[in-house]
Amino acid sequence: MLRISLIAMTLFLLTGCGSIISRTFPGQGHGNQYYPGVQWDLRDTPWKYITIIDLPMSMVVDTILLPVDMRHGPYR
Repeated sequence: MLRISLIAMTLFLLTGCGSIISRTFPGQGHGNQYYPGVQWDLRDTPWKYITIIDLPMSMVVDTILLPVDMRHGPYR
């Protein structure tokens, strides 16, 4: 039971980090764009199997922040 709780807590803490990283650290969001957290999660790296777990929450956070992203254009 402890192992399952630890795994669940770790997964919960990892959710949404693609959106946060892509907006916080320079160069991680690959420039100004829509849904940078989702694009960060889908990049081709050795960690892609871990970041795919974050994808649903990144989609939610990026959708909530879409009005903010729209104001920061121009976008490609």
